[in-house]
Amino acid sequence: MVALVKYEAACQALAAAKTVDEAKGLRDKAEAMRAYARQAKNKGLEVDAAEIRMRAERRLGELIKAQKATVGLASGGQRGGRKKKDGSREEPANAPPTLAEAGIDKKLSSRAQKLAAVSEAQFESMVDDWRGRVGKEAERVTVNLLREGEIARRDADLARREVSWPDGKYPVIYADPPWRYEGAAPGSRAIENHYPTMTLEDICALPVPNIVPDDAVLFMWATSPMLAVSFDVLSAWGFTYRTCMVWVKNMWGMGSYARQQHEILLIAKRGALPTPEPSNRPSSVVEAPRLEHSAKPEVFYELIEQMYPGVPKVELFARQQRDGWAVFGNQAVAP
Repeated sequence: MVALVKYEAACQALAAAKTVDEAKGLRDKAEAMRAYARQAKNKGLEVDAAEIRMRAERRLGELIKAQKATVGLASGGQRGGRKKKDGSREEPANAPPTLAEAGIDKKLSSRAQKLAAVSEAQFESMVDDWRGRVGKEAERVTVNLLREGEIARRDADLARREVSWPDGKYPVIYADPPWRYEGAAPGSRAIENHYPTMTLEDICALPVPNIVPDDAVLFMWATSPMLAVSFDVLSAWGFTYRTCMVWVKNMWGMGSYARQQHEILLIAKRGALPTPEPSNRPSSVVEAPRLEHSAKPEVFYELIEQMYPGVPKVELFARQQRDGWAVFGNQAVAP
């Protein structure tokens, strides 16, 4: 009963915390309590303390975000105040402490802001599920929450970037659609951990026909599980399948029937754009190391440029800018 009262009092104190140093103080007390409970082999107290620490870090993240928005404060720097003749600033009497002054390092700040990015409903659901389990598996709740927070922060960042459909007409299109795997295990979000995906209907509905001339060629990536439906996309965009290339990776990935070690680059055409000169035709098999999730090797840009030199090109769902190419993609920021 005493433990329950202390737990509820800690939650109330967190709700009432108005500054980062208050939340940090409660977080440190909870961590000390958790360490004591583990040493004393008091599992119930350890779980309560761990939850209070998570809640305190989440509250800390909320306060850091609010302080950054109102004061422009992250880990130090100017906090306002009157500028003096020597170029320094006179600190306001009520200036909030910097994160460093509150004993909050970059690692804790990042962790706290990730937890704060998780929606309240999702946070409470995951904590409830965690408390219903025991053992080492239950201790992974923080890792899972941090992963969800990272996804939420990344999606918010991508949503803030202005993404405009390219102007003009491009005879060469290179596309890597963000396929959504409908058969993924419920709650898995394995792909969504890396980038936002799109439904087949949304991919097909993209106005690709508006940016291609009557004669054009399309290079489009398709994974093995999405190979059949990828032909629906070719048709919706106004192209007819002609052939393909295969990227063979240096290591296996996941797979329900076979561990995938390759991806397929479909080549489709519309109209009568000439095929590449014989001397510019590459091998259909390219061996290159696997990169970060979904990223494609640089060599494929070079091969397409070799096949169609001097022809306007556009990359759809681009991750970065490339000289001489137009791009469409919320990850394509200037280097």
